[in-house]
Amino acid sequence: MTTPALAQTEYEPPQRSWYKRNEIAITPWLFLLPAILFFMVYVIFPIIQSFGVSTVTWDGLGEKEFVGLGNYRELWDDPAFWTSLRNNLIWLVLYLLAIPAGLFIALFLNQTVTGIRIYKSLFFFPFVISQVVVGLVFSWFYDPTFGLLNAILGSVGLGPINVLGDPTYVTYGIIVAGLWPQTAYCMILYLTGLNAVDPEQVEAARLDGAKGWKMLWYVIVPQLKPATFIAFVVTIVGALRSFDLISIMTNGGPFGESRVLSFYMFEVALSEYGFRMGYGAAIAVVLFLIMLCFIAYFLWSMYNEEKGR
Repeated sequence: MTTPALAQTEYEPPQRSWYKRNEIAITPWLFLLPAILFFMVYVIFPIIQSFGVSTVTWDGLGEKEFVGLGNYRELWDDPAFWTSLRNNLIWLVLYLLAIPAGLFIALFLNQTVTGIRIYKSLFFFPFVISQVVVGLVFSWFYDPTFGLLNAILGSVGLGPINVLGDPTYVTYGIIVAGLWPQTAYCMILYLTGLNAVDPEQVEAARLDGAKGWKMLWYVIVPQLKPATFIAFVVTIVGALRSFDLISIMTNGGPFGESRVLSFYMFEVALSEYGFRMGYGAAIAVVLFLIMLCFIAYFLWSMYNEEKGR
């Protein structure tokens, strides 16, 4: 008498329930929800509100009077606005020097040399101190009576220069002060990026005879593109919203020649010009659109580059 063979069945893993699958998908968003709400309330909503406020005349307390594009037409004929915009463009161009400077300092600090920790601490120091302290230090450095800059110039037979009191030099003097901590920030970004560089690619390039600038340009720099993107975005935003150093070092002077858009926005909205919230919001909108154009350009460039791979 024969017995039928037992049917062999394949093992099937237990299926997750609908609730379990959705719980796994929703959990990350629950952790992100407080940050998203904070960002929406304190960043996105004020940006949208600024567009509305820029179309009215308002002192911040009384009734709003709708003027449409009147504030923007007034900006077009405002010489102080064009001076601020020109200074912002100067800030933007010269502030980008922090990126290559940060890269070369990071390449130096990435070496194994005696006392490298001391060098890292010295270059890292500007990043951790307050912008107010940076402004005060450079104000003393530029002082025409006892400042170190004029002491150095005097030692080589050159006359004193009042950097912060001369409309020709004032913007450049403040930018140099801002470059000090900004270079340190870019250096930190590149030091982090250098830790992710593929040593196998470096070794293969070395075997092919690449060294020096060729090694840097064709092997190292392409692998630092994520760090470079962040450095560009942060540096551009920092250049366009520069406010604290100008407030500490010159308060917009002399004769308003060191103003930038963010400082001029503060002046017309909350300072001596009389609480013109609508006019200040119009300046804020212009500044936001400039930032948005630059960031969108870099995002589009990175997207096209990734798409072409």
